This record gives sequence, C-alpha cells and structure tokens, in this order.
Amino acid sequence: MTKKQAGKSKDFDKYYYYHRSVQSPANDVKFLRKTYKQIRGEAPETLREDFCGTFSICCEWVKLKKHHQAIGIDIDPEPINYGRNNYYTELKSSEQERIQIIEKSVLAKDLPQADIVAAQNFSYYLFKTRKELLEYYKSAYAGVKDGGIFVADCFGGSQCMEPNEEETDHGDFSYYWDQDSFDPVTNEAMFYIHFKRKGEKKREKMFTYDWRMWTIPEIREIMEEAGFKETRVYWEGTTEDGDGDGEFKAVTKGEDCEAWVSYVVGLK
Repeated sequence: MTKKQAGKSKDFDKYYYYHRSVQSPANDVKFLRKTYKQIRGEAPETLREDFCGTFSICCEWVKLKKHHQAIGIDIDPEPINYGRNNYYTELKSSEQERIQIIEKSVLAKDLPQADIVAAQNFSYYLFKTRKELLEYYKSAYAGVKDGGIFVADCFGGSQCMEPNEEETDHGDFSYYWDQDSFDPVTNEAMFYIHFKRKGEKKREKMFTYDWRMWTIPEIREIMEEAGFKETRVYWEGTTEDGDGDGEFKAVTKGEDCEAWVSYVVGLK
C-alpha cells in the first residue's frame, strides 16, 4: 500500500499522518550531510539512525547519494514493519541494498559504527535520569567512527512549561500537538498527538510521549562526559512572521523564544 493509498484508506493510518505533519526526512538528511562536511571538510558515507521508527530518514539518506549507506536501530517492530511496507518498498533495489535495519535497543552492545549517528524527533527524551542519558550517549559515542559526529535534536521554551494544545491545519486534516502536563520539580512532561480528518471526529492520543525535558546545557555536558571532545549548538532561524524557517546555523547564544528547536552536535 502506497502512502497516497494509506491516506485515502477507510482505516486510519497514524504513521501516514505523522509523516505528513511532523517529519521532513529529505531536509533532515541534507542538514546532516552539510553539517558533517562543514566540520570534517569531506563528505560522509554512513548514517546510523537511532530510534529509527519507520526509518524514513534512512530511506532518504540512501536516495541522496549513490554511495550512501544507512543503519536503522529501533526496539519496536511495529513502526519498523510499517517502514518496510511503505517506504522501503518505494526504493530502488540498489538503494534497498544499502539499508540495514536492526531490531534492538539503542543501548545494545556492539552496534555498527557510522560517520554520523543521529537521534531525531527528541526520542532520547524517554531517558529520565542523567545516568540513563549518559549510558545512551556513551553508546552513541561508541557508534560514531573516529572523526565523526553525533547529532541530537532538542526543543524547549516557556511554552513547553505549561499545558497547551496547538492545532495545525493541513487542508484535509488537522494535526494537534498537545502538552498535557509539566512538572517543574522533575522536568517531566506528557505530550500527545491527535489527528482530525475533515468531516470526522478527532482521533485522540494517536501518539503518546512521556518525556523529561532536557536542556541544552545538560545535553552538552553529558555528551562531553560520554567522551565527545566538543559540542556545538545549531539554532533555527526565523521568518519575518517569527516562525521557524528550517535553517539551522551554529551559534554561541540562542534567543528567548516561547518555543524553539535546535540541534546539539557532538564531535568525536
């Protein structure tokens, strides 16, 4: 079943709508490649996508250049199988041969190395203690080839410290990002994603995220404790309307925003 067919199916396909409203894998892989080249002065070949889910980033990576190879790691078979049936099947056979999917925890021993290890969509926020996050960052460090980089996205801002719900209209459906709660003592927060197709009832809690909100200083300090020799922050620029423009540049200072998204890059 193609993505187009999935969207028109009577059965609601949450991964299809997630892909349309949340992900931008084609832009993600371009940022990853560009950042590596800026730091190393040469092009990367291998990408390891931790918490890969439907591994759409892996698929875009092998499509970007003929020599690219991708490794996807995730412990959950459901999104992996979805990716195999919907994204992997759309690739050429020569592209499929350059993807390896491993159904294991990102904390497993002896995982393959890559030029770039990436943790996208804030997935590592599921680790709620410094000890747990350090263990993961050490695993990521071991997975980065010498001279390579580890890239983790993060988000925050005052808007993330209070319950709120934001709707985004995509024409034939609406996407809702719902922050249900925030605890300032633990920095733990509960988020949900809801969807509503035109003419249908709102589908509640299609995705649930029980996270700790990690700050940029915490992330950088723990990365360095895990072994990375340097960390850099890439901050998103803004449009004239004050919205994010999707362009990320290395900075030493950020902006006081209600909501922001950035990348922290660890250099090995």
